[in-house]
Amino acid sequence: MKSNKIPISTEGLLQWKSWGDRDPLGDVLQRALQRPRIFKNRDVMRSDYVPDRLPHRDEHIRRLGEILAPALSLSRPSNVFVYGKTGTGKTAVIRYVFKRFGEAAGKEDLPLAFAYVNCRISGTEYKVLSELCEAIGVRVPFTGLSKAEVYNRLRRGLGEKGLLLVACFDEVDALVKSYGDDLLYDLTRINEGMEGGGLSIVGTSNDLHFKDYLDPRVLSSLSEEELVFHPYTATELIDILGERATLAFREGAVPQNVINLCAALAAAEHGDARRAIDLLRVAAEVAERSGEAVVEERHVRVAQSIIERGRIFEALSTLPLHSKLLLTSLLLLAKNGVNDPISGVIYQTYREVCGLIGVEPLTDRRVSTLISELDMLGVVKSDIVNMGRRGRTRKIMLLTPPGEVEEVVENDEVLSSILNYTPSITKNKMKNP
Repeated sequence: MKSNKIPISTEGLLQWKSWGDRDPLGDVLQRALQRPRIFKNRDVMRSDYVPDRLPHRDEHIRRLGEILAPALSLSRPSNVFVYGKTGTGKTAVIRYVFKRFGEAAGKEDLPLAFAYVNCRISGTEYKVLSELCEAIGVRVPFTGLSKAEVYNRLRRGLGEKGLLLVACFDEVDALVKSYGDDLLYDLTRINEGMEGGGLSIVGTSNDLHFKDYLDPRVLSSLSEEELVFHPYTATELIDILGERATLAFREGAVPQNVINLCAALAAAEHGDARRAIDLLRVAAEVAERSGEAVVEERHVRVAQSIIERGRIFEALSTLPLHSKLLLTSLLLLAKNGVNDPISGVIYQTYREVCGLIGVEPLTDRRVSTLISELDMLGVVKSDIVNMGRRGRTRKIMLLTPPGEVEEVVENDEVLSSILNYTPSITKNKMKNP
């Protein structure tokens, strides 16, 4: 009977053994299978984790609760707008209040629902509306309907179900800067003529100048109530990190001096609690990967450099869709030898890029505003140049290294498919003046 075993030569066995001796994953797997020496619950250090207690935000929780309280009597609460820089606890407070109110509504069997929509992640008006429909049990296909039809289904669903929906639009400025405030205007008017059910809005923005983008009619409806979140102080960050550390790490793994350092570094950088938590988490990961049982200050310094390297990628990855499309246009022009293009060339390429992915381009004026915002962020540099008899225009210089922009585009499911596109201006051998 013939054997099914595959014969291996002596030379082959030696090669296999040699490879096994230098297995690049061997020690990684061995450490991973061992009992963790630092972490006991990594989820606590995630950005979307909402703790049972939010230190130094009791007043904000109480104030938001008072504004939304009429919802438990099935009366539409006022719309409210929440301002504050990144990492000041806006999202955590809103999620916490929604959770508590949802539990109370469930116990009383009230026709009351809560929805949380991250406008930066949702990206489009269609997606935002479909998430609201999903929150009230109205089915909407992934694509294929007009925005007006999805809006009508939402309004009809609220009325037929007699459902009151309180919806949070987190980072709503990202949506408005990409698409204008038409959807926001429609949503603030959705209750007109509706006998049962309705919608109340909680909006948040990291941009303290966001009001400047809104039509006065939208602003008066949206900002019926306002909350402002101040940055955390170093002392407050120490309390926040201390509570997280108790839940996330094994006893004695993170000394107080490490917590103090993370808090001080984050406090010096606008009082960002999210940044402080990330810094402590990465420092713990650095220590654990090194096989150490205690986090030290040197691990924090290493973590700081790691986070700094990823900051540009994070900033570009979280830009609104049309800002990303502009950056992609600049990248495509640079890859095809058109450096420091003028605004007209960029707009032409931007329209082509929008067409490739089936997105309606913004007006020239709106694109000009987005370029100014990218300039303020330090991503590009915009200079006015005199074109003689042809007037004045803007010349745009990409300050961010093209390789870093390309990395962001490659990691975007929608934009990665157009990285090899050649803009028509380069096909026609047109040169930038």
